[in-house]
Amino acid sequence: MEKPLTRYINPASDPYNLEDYRKVGGYDSLREVLKNMKPAAVTSLVKDSNLLGRGGAGFPTGVKWSLVPMNEDNSEPKYLVCNADEMEPGTFKDRYLLEGNPHQLIEGMIIAAYAIQAGKAYIFLRWAYKKAEKVLRKAIYEAYKAGYLGKNILGSGFDLDLYLHSSAGRYICGEETALLNSLEGKRALPRTKPPFPAISGLFGRPTVVNNVETLSWISHIVENGAAWFKGLSLTGTGGTKLYGISGKVKNPGTWELPLGTTMRELLEVHAGGMAEGHKFRGALPGGASTDFLVEEHLDVKMDFSTVAAAGSRLGTGTMIVLDDKTCPVAFIHNVERFFALESCGWCTPCREGLPWVEKMLASIEAGTGKMEYIDLLKFNAKYFGPGNTFCAHAPGAAEPLQSGLKYFHDDFIKHITEKKCPWR
Repeated sequence: MEKPLTRYINPASDPYNLEDYRKVGGYDSLREVLKNMKPAAVTSLVKDSNLLGRGGAGFPTGVKWSLVPMNEDNSEPKYLVCNADEMEPGTFKDRYLLEGNPHQLIEGMIIAAYAIQAGKAYIFLRWAYKKAEKVLRKAIYEAYKAGYLGKNILGSGFDLDLYLHSSAGRYICGEETALLNSLEGKRALPRTKPPFPAISGLFGRPTVVNNVETLSWISHIVENGAAWFKGLSLTGTGGTKLYGISGKVKNPGTWELPLGTTMRELLEVHAGGMAEGHKFRGALPGGASTDFLVEEHLDVKMDFSTVAAAGSRLGTGTMIVLDDKTCPVAFIHNVERFFALESCGWCTPCREGLPWVEKMLASIEAGTGKMEYIDLLKFNAKYFGPGNTFCAHAPGAAEPLQSGLKYFHDDFIKHITEKKCPWR
């Protein structure tokens, strides 16, 4: 089984430095691109590979790049931004890549910047990732010193400056326009779209925002080709995926596996099954902002279209497991409390609806909830669902709530009728 992204990552060892990375072919793809490929050819290759964004939305990467307006003299400033904020609860895959092989990301960013002819690039890093910050700063310094960043890279005439920005850390920065506002020094609020960032992004200029895992793929696709990338997955979608599992399992962690690996294999083989004395009740398959899947879904293939057909989203591909010893109402309350706290407050359904939901869930969990709260929770989940809010924050919060009410309805009723949490 090929594991291109994590092949050279060993958590027990120091991350790859520049010398280590070059010994295994690092920056060879960049040399090939700058010597033999036009920017449009790089974009075309990535488009042909069907690389879907690994940040959660699954938008085709090459298509996103192709939306950037190009001109002959490249006189208009353009920007590339790597979203390394990673604040989705239960998600830790990007941290693994950042801390283990930073030059893989940097090479991918340089190639991506060349493809869209961006002269400046930013890594927008979560403030709490102190080790990743240290590792990245060293790698960026090494790349500048070796001539992979700065003026006239490898004698090609292409210039690129790369900046590391340690962010203030808000979940809303997972929305790319809120991230761009934060990077500009403004409050992290989503922008109206259109215009989309590819047309008017950072400082009003054409901008591409990609995730860490997405950009880490670019050098491998250049080296091995689009057909190779497609052949890595089990469903023809393309590539491997960094899957993760947290919760009451024997071996929580993250693994690089073919895209389309089933939930059952992730849970029973790689995570070693449920912890002793615990049984599986359900899981949020792609981080906290996805709908629950339950035991009947364990054989679902974890790719974008198949998980969607099962009624959820692949998201970041990091499962949060609910076991039979954990109260599902408390579980959902904890998730909704996070979303309520992280709301930017820009639109009414999110600003008012999420705190209201959190208070009702707290009341039900405490044994003081009323039966009419069930219908009110369903109403709110629908009201701040897709199409009713300014961005995807509240719709993401609606997913664990609406599916939790569906799959664990009896647990909610027990809390209300027995006037206590049955798990206490």
